[in-house]
Amino acid sequence: MVAVAFIGAGSTVFARGLVCDLLAFADLRDEFDLRLHDIDEHRLSTSETVARRLVQAQDAGARVRATTDLEAAVEGADYVVTMFQVGGYEPATVLDFDLPEGYGLQQTIADTVGIGGIMRGLRTVPALVEVAEAMKRRCPAAVLLNYANPMAINLWGLAELCEVEAYGLCHSVPQTAAHLASDLGIAVGELDYVVAGINHMAFFLRLEHRGRDLYPELKGLYPDPADAPKRGEWGLPDSVRYEVLRRVGYFVTESSEHFAEYTPYFLRSHRPDLAERFQVPAREYIRRCQLQIAGWDGLRARLEDPSRSLEVPCSGEFAPQIIHSIETGTERTVYVNVRNDCLIENLPSECFVEVPATVNSGGLLPAAVGRIPPHLAALITTNIAPQRLTVEALTSGDRERVYHAAMLDPRTACELDFDQIWSLVDDLIEAHGDMIPEPLRLSAGGGAS
Repeated sequence: MVAVAFIGAGSTVFARGLVCDLLAFADLRDEFDLRLHDIDEHRLSTSETVARRLVQAQDAGARVRATTDLEAAVEGADYVVTMFQVGGYEPATVLDFDLPEGYGLQQTIADTVGIGGIMRGLRTVPALVEVAEAMKRRCPAAVLLNYANPMAINLWGLAELCEVEAYGLCHSVPQTAAHLASDLGIAVGELDYVVAGINHMAFFLRLEHRGRDLYPELKGLYPDPADAPKRGEWGLPDSVRYEVLRRVGYFVTESSEHFAEYTPYFLRSHRPDLAERFQVPAREYIRRCQLQIAGWDGLRARLEDPSRSLEVPCSGEFAPQIIHSIETGTERTVYVNVRNDCLIENLPSECFVEVPATVNSGGLLPAAVGRIPPHLAALITTNIAPQRLTVEALTSGDRERVYHAAMLDPRTACELDFDQIWSLVDDLIEAHGDMIPEPLRLSAGGGAS
C-alpha cells in the first residue's frame, strides 16, 4: 500500500481534488491507503464521506480512514500532505485584516508576507513542526508535501526547527501558464517556459512556443493595463500583473490582487486612485471566506448526497503527480519550493525559492537556475527580508524580530511609522493569544530597544 496522510483534510474541496487526482492513476488506485486528519470532526466527517464516494465511483481498492489523532494519521505513512490554516477564518484571519485596518493598513489576501503573512507564519510554523516531529517518530522516511501558507516562511521556519524532507507546493505556476496560454491563443501544453523566484513572486524567465519568444506578443496584447483580462473563479482583473510586465519585462506568477500587496506601488491609503486604476480589491480574502462560509451548508449537503453524481475535474496539483512519479518511476517536471542553496545564484543561499524540479523513482531533483535578472532579484529580496526576520523570531523567541519583520515589509513601511508598527505588532500578538508561541507573547513590547 501507498500510505498518504492529509493533515487538514477538513478543507473538503481541496482534499477532494487531491484524492480525485490520485485515484485517476489507474496503476495505483487500488494501492492507496488514504488517511484524513483534522481537528474539526464535523468537517472531517464530510471529507471522509466524499473520499469514500470517490473511491466507490472509481471502483478502486483504495482504503480511506479518518482520525483526529495526528500520530495515528501519520503512522507508517509514505507521504504527508499539509493543508491547514491555523486559527481559521475566525478569529485569526479576521484579526489579521481588522487590526491593521485600524491603523490605515489595507491588505488583499494577507497570507504570504505583509503583516498578515507574518502573523500567519508565527502561528503556522509551530503546527508544521508538530507534524514533522510526529513524522520523525511514526514515519521517519516519509516525504512532507506542504500547501499551507505562508509558504516560504513555513518551510524556512520548519527547516530551522525540525529536520524533515519537505517540499512546498503551489498551483500558481501552472495556473498562470494556463492564463497566459489563453491570452495568447495557444494550447497550454505547447508552451515552453522556465519560472523561478520565491513563492508568489516567481517570474516567467522564458516563455516560448516552438522556439518563438512569446514576450513581444504578450507585451503588445494590453498596452493599457486596464484592458487586461479577468482571472480565475473570482473574475478579478489582471491589471497589476500586466503593469508589472510593462515595467520589469517579465510576467509574475501570483494573481494581480495578491501581488499588489507584496509591493508598495498599487495599494496606498493616501492614493485611492491607484487601487481604482488597477482594480485592487482590499479585503478580497475576507470576501472569499464569507462567500464560502455562506455556501458551506449547501455544498456539504450536495457532496454528501448519494443520489447526486460527484463530478470532480482534475485539479492539476503537484502532490498527486509527485507521488505517482516516485511510486512508478514516471518522470515529470514539477515546481517546488526548497532551500535555495545556490539554485538561484543571486538570491540568499538560505532562503526558500520556487524552481522547476525533475521527479521520478529517485525522488525530487530541483534544477539550478543560475542568475536571474538583477532587478528581479532585488525586487524579490524586499520580501525575503521580512521572511528571514519572522523565522528568526520563531527560532529565538525574540519579539524584536517581529517588529523588524513588519518594519521591513514594503507595504507596511509605506503606510505606517515606527510607533504605529510597534503598536500594531503588540496589538496583534495580544489578540492572537496562545496561537502565538509563548516566548513571543511574554517578550516585552511597546517600544524601541
